[in-house]
Amino acid sequence: MHILGVLLPESYPVKHALTQFYGIGQKTAQRLCARVQIHDRARIRHLNQGQITALTAFLSSPANSPPVAAQPLAPPTFVPPPLGQPVRQVEAEAPPDSLREIKIESDLRRQMRENIAHQRMIGSYVGRRHAMHLPVRGQNTQSNAKTARKLNRVERYN
Repeated sequence: MHILGVLLPESYPVKHALTQFYGIGQKTAQRLCARVQIHDRARIRHLNQGQITALTAFLSSPANSPPVAAQPLAPPTFVPPPLGQPVRQVEAEAPPDSLREIKIESDLRRQMRENIAHQRMIGSYVGRRHAMHLPVRGQNTQSNAKTARKLNRVERYN
């Protein structure tokens, strides 16, 4: 099944298949499943059309998705009122939703390219290391930096 141009294997559990998206790891995939109300053990082939639509809509524009409804939890000392009295409603603030800020695929790649270009432009140590195709995070270069030279040669910063 294709969602937003990414092939998700039919036999995979949804929380593992979502990691096929660039920028979504295990934890974020689990939170996405909870947000769209998909069971932990559900597989891609068992999703109904409504769940697929909700998942696609959220991934295409997470900032425009409706906020999560805050359900206040009762404290351990809560005693329910007697049957004749109405239950008092408590207004609860919604916790900050970090999924609304998620960037995936081309947006995330563009942001990374811009960050590397910014580092190079301001002439920071990290930017110079990127420009020279050398390891950026303090790895040893005396004996082995072949992988970094190969990876930093890719045009990730134009």
